[in-house]
Amino acid sequence: MRRLVLLLFVISTIISASPVQAQPDKAEAVIAEIMQQHQVVGLAVAVVKNGKISYTHSFGLKNAETRAPLTEESIFRIASISKSFSATSIMQLVEKKKLSLEDDISKLVGFKVRNPKFPETVITLRMVLSHRSSINDKEGYFTLDAINPDKNTNWANCYNDYEPGTGYQYCNLNYNMTGTIIEKISGERFDQYVKKHILDPLGLYGGYCVDSLDASRFATIYEYNDSLKQLVPSPGAYAPRSQEIANYVMGYSTPVFSPTGGMKISATDLARYMIMHMKMGKANGKRIIKKKSAATMQTALSDKEGYGLAIATATRLITGKTLKGHTGSAYGLSSAMFFDPKEKYGIVVITNGCLPGYTDGHNTVIRKTVNVLYEELIAK
Repeated sequence: MRRLVLLLFVISTIISASPVQAQPDKAEAVIAEIMQQHQVVGLAVAVVKNGKISYTHSFGLKNAETRAPLTEESIFRIASISKSFSATSIMQLVEKKKLSLEDDISKLVGFKVRNPKFPETVITLRMVLSHRSSINDKEGYFTLDAINPDKNTNWANCYNDYEPGTGYQYCNLNYNMTGTIIEKISGERFDQYVKKHILDPLGLYGGYCVDSLDASRFATIYEYNDSLKQLVPSPGAYAPRSQEIANYVMGYSTPVFSPTGGMKISATDLARYMIMHMKMGKANGKRIIKKKSAATMQTALSDKEGYGLAIATATRLITGKTLKGHTGSAYGLSSAMFFDPKEKYGIVVITNGCLPGYTDGHNTVIRKTVNVLYEELIAK
């Protein structure tokens, strides 16, 4: 009898000591409720745990008109997460000593880039990558003509009232200039550089050039139309801009590919790319950037904004957690890529359309989904 009691005690101790198992079924049920509540068209997610992809899933539709389902093969224009690919490319060139983060942007892009209110203050590459350049998007950012004094008589509108390096304003033009610099320094067309030096080594399918990708894999993006009170397709998200590319001028036409927001990739492959940054520059057996470069990208230049070099610090996405990564929002799409470089977990969430709304500075659907995935598939 004593032996039986002892055996039962040991068994109960083992059971009580066992960790609570991750529950993808529960996570999926909660996510389905979130999608219904916020009219989400489609949602692709990937979870990384202990430095490896532990879960991926595609919910909803790739195309609402044809009712085609979203799959792991579906690729999205991920918006501003694209900036990190541009910054990673710059760090590769810095490592090769082809340029420096302290270089004068004017010399790198080939025309004068100076805030007219502070003409003696050099605007450096580091300032541009960290959005501390005092440059804004008031004149647009789809062409470098916006800020080129030889092309736009209103070029001075591109600058804010504070001195470069002393303030922060998120600016897409910063990264379209960055893409141009990558071309000028490397001698390779921007989209081809990223493919050759980042995507291919990591074994990822994606890119900035629409015509070089399988269009059947594009997830249609839907934007909420306030007057119609419904989500409508955004064909501009995948505009090929073939004519502009046919007349391409190396080192100037780069914004055609949108280094600031034009990467097309799946959630799963974006997670594989995220692992590279999580592991401080190395993944898939390939070192893409050095540890020092990865740390530079992840280090915020100001605690107030928490922005490094295309890698931001998020403290309000998951309560009590400090994460590194980036968000994206364009044409109706919302995306997030965030990770903990110490605990080696991370989450990618992409939606191709949902009702607009923000909570604590993040798209509500993205934030809710990230928290569900963390609670059910990482914390447990």
